[in-house]
Amino acid sequence: QVQLEESGGGLVQPGDSLRLTCATSARTSRHYVMGWYRQAPGKEREFVAAISANGVNTDYVAFVKGRFTISRDNTKSTIYLQMHSLKPEDTAVYYCAARSTTNVYSTYVRAADSWGQGIQVTVSS
Repeated sequence: QVQLEESGGGLVQPGDSLRLTCATSARTSRHYVMGWYRQAPGKEREFVAAISANGVNTDYVAFVKGRFTISRDNTKSTIYLQMHSLKPEDTAVYYCAARSTTNVYSTYVRAADSWGQGIQVTVSS
């Protein structure tokens, strides 16, 4: 397991942008598929985006494609989620997740090994 810590959340207006950051404890984060999930009040946690260990492949849920971008900097053991054109329905607690892998091209992050504590993103006018 690795320790994950999210930052960058907050309150923004519809149409605004926000970048979430996930700092990991692992110097070997390049061996982990990384992802973002979110959980809105009264709803189950849902997958948002994932990035392969080598950063080559990404995967997104349909409702964020074209608006969100996941990226990683393995030299800093950090993952980012850049969010544009935010909508009120994007309001949720966002979680960083990590899953160890031997396939550096995989974006499979379900059944994650590690989770961050979550960070609130609120989109409201």
